[in-house]
Amino acid sequence: MTFFEKSLVTLLGLAFYAGGTCAQAYTGEKLAVDAKISIEQAQAIALKAQPGIIADEELEQEPGGSGLRYSFDIKNIKDNKVTHEVGVDAKTGKVLENKKEGKNPD
Repeated sequence: MTFFEKSLVTLLGLAFYAGGTCAQAYTGEKLAVDAKISIEQAQAIALKAQPGIIADEELEQEPGGSGLRYSFDIKNIKDNKVTHEVGVDAKTGKVLENKKEGKNPD
């Protein structure tokens, strides 16, 4: 995939997300008071690590990193059947996880 295609996929994913879910809360929103980065920043980080469309997101306490992470399910634009789980540390912005989801997603 060329740089242009990756950029387009990322922009399409952000546009789809922003247009479709602005009024909705994400799972774990109450934990956001302890986060150092916003969900919007975490979305951008996750989409840079794994371009696509965010299908699900949550903020959760989980081992690893600072113990607080945003977790995103990102669907591949070319193959909608493939979903990656991307975890972004809510205090540092570091990508903690980027893997293809198995048959039994979380």
